[in-house]
Amino acid sequence: MSEIAKTHYRKAFNSPYLSSADIVGPTVLTIARVTLELDKTKKTKDLFNTAYFVERELRQGEALKPMILNASNSKALKDLAGSHFIEDWQNVKVTIYVDPNVRFGRDTVEGLRISPQPPAITRAVITKDKTTMWENAKAAYLRDGNFDAVLARADISEEDQKAIINECA
Repeated sequence: MSEIAKTHYRKAFNSPYLSSADIVGPTVLTIARVTLELDKTKKTKDLFNTAYFVERELRQGEALKPMILNASNSKALKDLAGSHFIEDWQNVKVTIYVDPNVRFGRDTVEGLRISPQPPAITRAVITKDKTTMWENAKAAYLRDGNFDAVLARADISEEDQKAIINECA
């Protein structure tokens, strides 16, 4: 049975926040917003930096929970976003992973960490042999008269741009 199909023992505690029980490997997510809010577990009256994500599901059928940002994760996100202000921490892609050596009081526990490195984002490359993407690029060019919308999502060489323009003529 794969690690993904198994049930982590901490799932029984049903936290309203993302935890190490939810993440099975490095996971790239997009921060939608970060807010300062009261602890939803009601165990404390503390305020937490709480990250909400653009993605709605962690895995198919499994809702993605918000994540409390401790000091280490807040600092990593500050560096990735280039701002000290949580209101600026939107639309930032992050890699979240489980660190098995997080200190919590006297104990060493598993904890979530935001990687200080931005995730490696690979962009699609449109070529004539990728028929659907090629046809979509042609439709966008016919609609807009340029490749701006296409280049916002994918790469296309100058040569292939000229080929599309010729096909659309």
